[in-house]
This record gives sequence, structure tokens and C-alpha cells, in this order.
Amino acid sequence: MLTKRKALFLSLVFLSQLAFSQPRTEIELADNWKFQKGSNDLAWQKVFNDKKWQTVSVPHDWAIYGPFDKEVDKQVVAIEQNGEKVASEKTGRTGALPYIGQGWYRKSFTLPQYKAGQKVLIVFEGAMSEPRVFLNGQKVGEWNYGYNYFYFDITNAVSVGKENTLAVQLNNVGLSSRWYPGAGLYRKVRIIVKNPTSVDQWGTYITTPFISATTAKVNIKTKISGINPRVQTYILNAKGDTIASDKTQALFGNQFEQNIAVSNPQLWSPETPYLYTAVTQLYEGNELKDETSTRFGIREISYKPNVGFSLNGKVRKFKGVCLHHDLGPLGSAINVSALRRQLRILKDMGVDAIRSSHNMPSIEQLELCDEMGFMFLAETFDEWAKPKVKNGYNRFFNTDAEKDVVNLIHATRNHPSIIMWSSGNEVPDQWGAEGVKRAKWLQDIFHREDPTRPVTVGMDQVKATMASGFGALLDIPGLNYRTHLYEDAFKAFPQGFILGSETASTVSSRGVYKFPVVKAIEKQYPDHQCSSYDLEYCSWSNLPEDDFILEDTKPWVMGQFVWTGFDYLGEPTPYDNLWPARSSYFGMVDLAGIPKDRYYLYRSKWNTSSETLHILPHWNWHGREGQVAPVFVYTNYDSAELFINGKSMGVQKKNPSTAQSKYRLMWMDVKYEPGTVRVVAYDKNGKTAAEKTVVTAGKSYKLVLDPDRTEIKADGKDISFVTVSVVDEKGNPCPTATNQLQFTVTGNGSYRAACNGDATSLEQFHVPSMKLFSGKLVVLVQSGTSAGDIKLLVKGKGLVDGNVVLKSK
Repeated sequence: MLTKRKALFLSLVFLSQLAFSQPRTEIELADNWKFQKGSNDLAWQKVFNDKKWQTVSVPHDWAIYGPFDKEVDKQVVAIEQNGEKVASEKTGRTGALPYIGQGWYRKSFTLPQYKAGQKVLIVFEGAMSEPRVFLNGQKVGEWNYGYNYFYFDITNAVSVGKENTLAVQLNNVGLSSRWYPGAGLYRKVRIIVKNPTSVDQWGTYITTPFISATTAKVNIKTKISGINPRVQTYILNAKGDTIASDKTQALFGNQFEQNIAVSNPQLWSPETPYLYTAVTQLYEGNELKDETSTRFGIREISYKPNVGFSLNGKVRKFKGVCLHHDLGPLGSAINVSALRRQLRILKDMGVDAIRSSHNMPSIEQLELCDEMGFMFLAETFDEWAKPKVKNGYNRFFNTDAEKDVVNLIHATRNHPSIIMWSSGNEVPDQWGAEGVKRAKWLQDIFHREDPTRPVTVGMDQVKATMASGFGALLDIPGLNYRTHLYEDAFKAFPQGFILGSETASTVSSRGVYKFPVVKAIEKQYPDHQCSSYDLEYCSWSNLPEDDFILEDTKPWVMGQFVWTGFDYLGEPTPYDNLWPARSSYFGMVDLAGIPKDRYYLYRSKWNTSSETLHILPHWNWHGREGQVAPVFVYTNYDSAELFINGKSMGVQKKNPSTAQSKYRLMWMDVKYEPGTVRVVAYDKNGKTAAEKTVVTAGKSYKLVLDPDRTEIKADGKDISFVTVSVVDEKGNPCPTATNQLQFTVTGNGSYRAACNGDATSLEQFHVPSMKLFSGKLVVLVQSGTSAGDIKLLVKGKGLVDGNVVLKSK
């Protein structure tokens, strides 16, 4: 029986270097890479001199350092999926950052105790883009899709006991994306050394085909290489205790199959994200040849007509958001602390599902969703054979789509968070018979490789898909917007349910409010901002309430994935034809990770365990005295009373007279006067349940620093996100402050970046100075590799300094 102590040891993975006495060694190639942007005809050679190149760590995004430039990837196009008929100049569509061009990465490494006859793989979890990989001057492989995971067998190219030189060429062409793609080795690179008799890469496939209150059947398929091995599998609970095991020598082709009973299973869900671990040991005789650990969850998913989605036998609707892959000021370079912060903020909003739009997710994002409890819609492509942009994935679809899908499935299928696949988003192939054939072909690949999960496509050409049969053949018909067609689609499609695969696309700028307060479509203002009264949207989209009503009144609507959870780099609608504008306005949380007002509208509906009482706008309107300044309240209470300087403005109750009044409390005729706004919320019995105030702030006085964590790991990667704000002498937030600030980090850490959430700002993230936007910004402080104190000092002219001491351990 495997002991708890040994089980915990066996479960350790992704260490930078394990002792080679182990049957399998994994080495992450993270530090001391050499990088240079630009073409080079000789950089593939082993003897090439790269000493003058920049030294970087991987994951790395070369483009995020800027500068922002209007001319980068300027596109003159008509965006057909947005209903545009006439081409116009689009600036900032891909973030206005210098991702275009070639880049080279070089890295030296040794395998000092590599045993003759062992197999060596190199694994890339993403490389943007079109990587060509060379080892010791020999080309070992190439890939095209920048969002895909891939690996090469480098056994015949690696040198034993000598220094090896890895060189990776990347090439990003213009007109290849609709958003900021990033550039470089932006996800992990690993070396795996193992015996010839071993578990194949991504060779373990775990499902739970039977679940009851007392027993779960865990089916484990293990593909291997080798002659006459036997397999021993242990299942560990979350504490590391062995709770079940099985061994077999029955090999079918190159695959073992085991069915292991787990008693009294703890089911995985967003509320209880319980994880088990399967430890697989491969033997030849009595000699251990390989050992792998695979985390998994026990859970049951189902999709039924007129019922929708069920998890573990309980019907539920997705409270989901779409996320692009960039991490704001970090660009596309993966960072676990940034991902965890994103998910923590979304969890508090009540989100229970994520859609990776419109690309394959990182392994780290899936691991965190497993741990923190988020269901996941894993997407593959933004294009098939027909282009949206000239040099997009359409160039590779016919030759690469199948292998890219297979790699996605094999690399990620054991994550319990994944409850659905998406084979495409708003693909132009929705029109015509060829598109129907492609949809079926892709769906068949998913079914072949993973028959346990359904497949969807985010469809925006709904009438075309109803006419062609495209939507009817999908496991899950996903509608992007088109709320007016939900009823028609439900009647036309045979599945008996509809998924809001992409919804809302309401636009707003944090802390910015425009008057008069009216609904507006693609409204533009001289300052290139959008109003946070949350009544502005796009010609092809809608307001949040339209989706709320559908999911509340139609049992066959399975919920939604809102566009978007966070703002992202690129696609600055409705200002994609005006400069400066270089990032989106769609997010419920801005690019810095600071919630907008709209965050609290969704929170008031989705977070059913916590109180929400949020007032907007701010109450600093010098020069608007006596003019109308409507007050909105987002709350999970049904009614509230508004007071301005102690005078009641009346009680408002949620009511179905309009879509907005059903979910918001609105006092439309309030006239501005400086002072105090107070809201008293009432429960269903009319008793006071909660109160909140907003006051007119005085002159900016001092800086206040609020870190998301005061203790971080001394691993050179962990980050504390410090929100910086300005208050007056009484401690009241100053919501209109735009002071220029400077940042200094001393001790065992460093300044990493800053972001203020302003989509029009051209300040570079890595420069230690930035203006406040609507009174706030966020500073990213990164740990070093030694434990100790890290001090952040923030200064601004005329303001009392702010400082905070962080601990790295």
C-alpha cells in the first residue's frame, strides 16, 4: 500500500530538476534564455555567439514592453461579423504593440546523468507563433498554431553529458489576429527524460462513467511504450492518502485499461472542487520504469432537452464569462499569481464558468479552475478555412486543424473543470454546405478523442445556421448575442436547449459617467471613454438585462458567457477607428483588475451568498450643481431608499416595467448638489437591511496602498498586486484624480509593471511611472529568489507618500 508520505512525494511535478535516480525527470527551462528580436540567418547554429543578446526568463512576451504605436498592424477592413459593410481604418485592433516580426530564443542546458537509451522530449505549452525548433544545430520540429501545446522527440539530437544548445525561431505576421496575440515563448518549455518503457506523453485518460452516493467507477486508460510491462495505479484523496489501487498486465495494443472503485466519492463542483490524484507506476519485472501523477475530479455532466445542463444531477445555468489570454500589463506571458487573482475577483462576482476565447487555454489556467471551482468551456479556433483576417488560422486549417484539436484534447482532457469543447467562434464557414461539413468533421474528432463531453460553436450568423443545418448538427447550439433570435433558434434546432456562448458586450470605462443618461449604441465621446452607467453597447450586442431575462424565464436557456470578464489588449470597440484607443471597454473588470460598476450589477444577481449594495456614480461633479445626475444602485435587495444630504429621494423597487428596472434601482431625476449620497436597502419585510454612502471628496491629500497579498513566495515569479488610490484629508476617495505617480521598489523584490485601466493611455507598463485613472491604478511587485522584506514607495507631486512592506518567503 502506498503510504501518505510517499504519495505526497510522488505527486510533485514540474520541479526545475529532480534527481536522475527517478524513472522520469522533468526540467523546466525557465531562466537564462538569450533573446533577440529580428531575423537572423545563423542563430540556429550551436556555435552562434549570443552573448550580446538580452537575457530573459520564460514565459516571456517580447511585445508587451511596447511602445504603443498607431501604425502597428493598422488594418483597413470591414469587420463583417460586426455587420460592417464599408472598410475603415482600424487602429489598436491588436493592441498597438510591436508583436509583428521575427524573434529568436536560445538556451543552453545539460543532462549530466542522462542514461544511455533513455528517451528525451521537449514540450512547448505555447509559442507565438510558427516556432521552428533547433537543437545543437539540427532542426527537430516546427509547429504553426501559437495557442497549441506540442512536443518533439529530441532523443537523437541531444548530447549526453555535454552542453546542449536550443534555438527557437518565432515569426508573427501582420493581419493575423483580431486582438493582441502577444509574442514569444509565452508559456512553459520543459524537457522530459524517461525510459523507453514509459507512459506516452498525455497518455493517461481518466473518466468517471458511473457515480452513486456510495461508489464511483474510475476508468483509467494508459497508453504506453515498451514490451510486456505491468501497471500499478494508486488513487489518492485530497489529503494524499491512498484510498484505492489496482494492478494489471492486460495490455490491449499499447493501452492498459483499469476500472477502480472509489467508495463514498467526493464530487467535484464549483462549490466543492474536490480533487483526487492517480499515481501510475509502470514496471518491467520488478523494476520501476516510469511513474506519473494525474489530478482528476469525480463529477457527472448531462445536457437534456428542455432541461439544459446538469452537474452531478442538479440543474444549473452557467454564470460564465469569456476571457482573452492576455494578463493586462503582463501581456500574454503566463503568471500563476495573475491568473489566480483574476479568478478570485471573478469568484467574488459569482462567476462559476470560464470560456477561453478564442483559443486554447493555458495549463495553469485549467489547473486553477480545477482547484478554485470554475467550469470551463475550452475553445479552439477563431477561424476555420475562411478568413476573418488575411493571415489568420485559415492558412493552416486544412493541414493542421486535426492535430491541433487532438493535442488540445489529449493535453487537457483530465481536467474536471472542462465541461464542454468549442470548435470555433463566429467562423465565416457558418454559411454554406462546406461549413456544415467542416463543423461535423471537427465535432467527430472531438467525439473520437473524448466521447464524454459535448461540442459547441459560437454562432453569430444564426439565420444562416438555421437554414443550412449547421446549428442542428452541433451537440450544443451556442448563440453569440442575437437575443431576438433565441426563440426562433430553439424552435428550429432539435437539441431542445440554447447556450448563450457569448453575451452582452456592454461597454464602459471605470469611473467615467456621461450625461444625459440614455441608452446608446456605439456612442463615441471626445475623450474616447464609455459611460459607466452601463447603458451603452454595440450594434450587434445588447445590455445585461436582456440576457438575465432569457435565463430567468426560459428553462431551455442554459446560461451565458458574458463578453468579457476582464478588459483585454486590442479590439477597442467603439473606438477601433479612433486613436488613441488600444484596449477593450467590454470588461466587467478593467485591464488593471479593478472592478467597474457593471461588475456589481452581475454580482447582485450571481453572488447569492454575499450582500451587494453598490452606488453609482461618484459624487464629485463640480460645475454641474443643480443639473440632473441620476443615481443607480446595484443590489441583491428588492428595494432601497435614496437620500441626498439627508433628504429622501423616495423608495425604488425592482419591477418588470422595463428590462433595466427589473434588475437595477434607478433615480433618474436627482439633481447634483455636493455632499452625501446615502442608500438604505430594505429586506422583503420592509426592514433596514444595509446602508451605504458616497460623499463629495475634497482636495487630493495622500496616497493609500492596498496589496492583494502582503506575503508572497520568494520564487522570482510571485506577484503582489497593490492598488494605489488617493484620498482627501478625511480619508474619502478622490474619484477624479489623475496625478502622475512614481514607483520605487527596494529589498528582495522588484517593480514589474503598473496599469491604470485607461484604454487610451499610451504609458508603457514596465516604466515605473503612471497617471492615476479615475483615482486609482495597480502596481505589480514581483518577488526575488531570496526571502525578506520588499518595500514599495509611491510618490506624487503634492501628495503624502504611500508605502507598504511586503514579505517574501
